[in-house]
Amino acid sequence: MLRIISLNLNGIRSAAAKGVFPWLQEQHADIVCLQELKAQHGDLSDVMKQPAGYTGWFHCAEKKGYSGVGLYARRAPDRIIEGLGIAEIDAEGRFLQADFGALSVISLYLPSGSSSDERQRAKFEFMTAFWPRLAALRDSGREVVLCGDWNIAHQNIDLKNWRSNQKNSGFLPEERSWLTQVFDEQGWVDVYRRLYPEVAGDAYTWWSNRGQAWAKNVGWRIDYQIATPGIAASAKQAAVYKAQRFSDHAPLTIDYDWPA
Repeated sequence: MLRIISLNLNGIRSAAAKGVFPWLQEQHADIVCLQELKAQHGDLSDVMKQPAGYTGWFHCAEKKGYSGVGLYARRAPDRIIEGLGIAEIDAEGRFLQADFGALSVISLYLPSGSSSDERQRAKFEFMTAFWPRLAALRDSGREVVLCGDWNIAHQNIDLKNWRSNQKNSGFLPEERSWLTQVFDEQGWVDVYRRLYPEVAGDAYTWWSNRGQAWAKNVGWRIDYQIATPGIAASAKQAAVYKAQRFSDHAPLTIDYDWPA
């Protein structure tokens, strides 16, 4: 069995203070994909770099306290690829790929467009630039799992207040259409939805810090494991962990009937 966890930390130092590393030791994951480190390499403690049983790799943003992705693995990958080769995107630390034999696992952090029109344009630009890389990964002959915060709720079932959010970043028609094309045109699989096509509230992975969103479960499902069909078909179970809060996101764990 191969267990993969994806988690947006909203700051690795903040999540560490909230107990994410003792929790991680109990999960027996083989690979852990992290997003939104909000740290530079020099800010990472030894525990953050190499939790017990793991080795870590990180692609940090140039801007301090911003973005960044990471990956922990129990065995060393054959190759690590940092970034997409696009300077303005790579400066924000949004893509980290680890290759293990014929399997690639990627930690991905799409931009959020909620803060300004400028950031929404940056999000659309990322989606356009990332499309050919998605196609190349699909056509590579490798099995691939893309873990991360995609900052898009795909369908009405994926957020509580879908009617009032149709003009808001994260649920815009153009964003949702793009994700539909990722699945229907390129052939990628939304692994959680393959396993649980009708689950609503238990599937949410992010809650606004405003109001009582967490208490009332007014959430969004924006964290995914999106995979090539072969490994996607091997997925046996998935869970969103909500018993503790390390971030405004919750960890998404999926077990695959695949060699670890």
